[in-house]
Parts: sequence; C-alpha cells; structure tokens
Amino acid sequence: MNSSAYYKGSLNTIILHLLSTENRMYGYEIAQKVKELTSGEMKISEGALYPALHKMEDDGLLEAELEYIGTRVRKYYKLTQKGIGEKQIKLEELKSFIKNIQGIFDSLKPSIVIS
Repeated sequence: MNSSAYYKGSLNTIILHLLSTENRMYGYEIAQKVKELTSGEMKISEGALYPALHKMEDDGLLEAELEYIGTRVRKYYKLTQKGIGEKQIKLEELKSFIKNIQGIFDSLKPSIVIS
C-alpha cells in the first residue's frame, strides 16, 4: 500500500498522538513505531519526518532535549502544553474527516456487483 498520499496531511497528528502516548521519542523511533503499528504498511521518510518535527518545534508544539549516547547525540522530542492542546484539536479534526469520508462511501450505491 502506498499510503504516503493519505497520511501526508495527517503526519503532525500522528506525531502528536505518538508523543502523547510515549512521552518522548527521537525521530527514528517515531518512524519505526509507525512502521510497527501498521505492520510495515506506513513508512515515514526522513525527508517528511524531520521537517515536520522542526516546524512543530518552531511552532511551540514540541520541545527537544539532547541526550548523549556514548559519543552520539540523540534529540528527543516531547509535547509542550500547547502541543497537548493541538493534539486534541487535530484528533477531533481527523475523526470528523473520517466520519465524512465514511458517510460519502456509505451513501454511494455500487454500480457494478461482482459475485
């Protein structure tokens, strides 16, 4: 499934939700968690993930802290108070969108029946 076109507009919501359940995560960990939760169906590229994280940090939705792992530096992200509020707004918007899409499909009568 090439779902990138479908989740592109939901990436921020996915990130906000994951961080609300996991408390703090680093970028690669976020990408791997999405892949795990979707049995490999959704793969978030670095080219989409890191710009989203940086923008959300600039917007005050996330804060980052650096942690040294040996000689490497890992940047962990966590929600700010503003991010917690935004998560709730984004989840409500997504639920409404899904409900509307479902309503469209439920109202359509199939023109071809395959048996």
